[in-house]
Amino acid sequence: MTQLSDFGAQMTRIAGEMRKQSDDTEAAVRSMTKYAVDAIPGAEYASVTLVSDGVVETPVVIGDLGGEADELQRKLGEGPCIRAAVNDVTVWIDDMHVEERWPRFAAAAADIGIRSMACFFLYIDGDDFGALNLHSTRPHAFPTEARQLGELFAAHAATAFGAIQEKQQLRAALSSRDIIGQAKGMIMERYKLDATEAFALLARLSQDTNTKLVDVAAQIVVAGPESS
Repeated sequence: MTQLSDFGAQMTRIAGEMRKQSDDTEAAVRSMTKYAVDAIPGAEYASVTLVSDGVVETPVVIGDLGGEADELQRKLGEGPCIRAAVNDVTVWIDDMHVEERWPRFAAAAADIGIRSMACFFLYIDGDDFGALNLHSTRPHAFPTEARQLGELFAAHAATAFGAIQEKQQLRAALSSRDIIGQAKGMIMERYKLDATEAFALLARLSQDTNTKLVDVAAQIVVAGPESS
């Protein structure tokens, strides 16, 4: 069994690799999920469950049974993945044949070959929630150590994922600023306005058309200087 100290060092390396993939959030999350299957004892399949405004999605699946388990929960409206994501808890099922909390899901999961699961809270971003889910075809596949490793893994992954999101948000903000600056410069040159007047005109166009300021600016930049 993997020792917690060794696992922590491994997670530091994995988190660094995730950050290298920060240009592609889906690729980073997929890598994280695959690492979880490889590193956590008992895991055979995995998925990431996202709950956004009450809508359940599964953007990443490692193995067909992982995706089928999430699909069952979407259809039935119950299950451990949703509970872990929304309630910030670790949830596990030792044996689907005797699970009583989600009887419909447990029976259906057992029918497709899933016998045990471990689900770990991943992150909260506003009204969005996430969970990392591990699946096994064997009952009692996730003992105490596996759960501890899973919680440590999810905590590291959430930190890395948060850093990726912040980096992407910063890039988006800088890109928006650049576009607005270009549009403002075109308006200044076209109408002989100063910077304050040009920005005020952009803001008024945004308000009058009920369009985001950056989208108005992008339209002006794409159209070219003669149209502004």
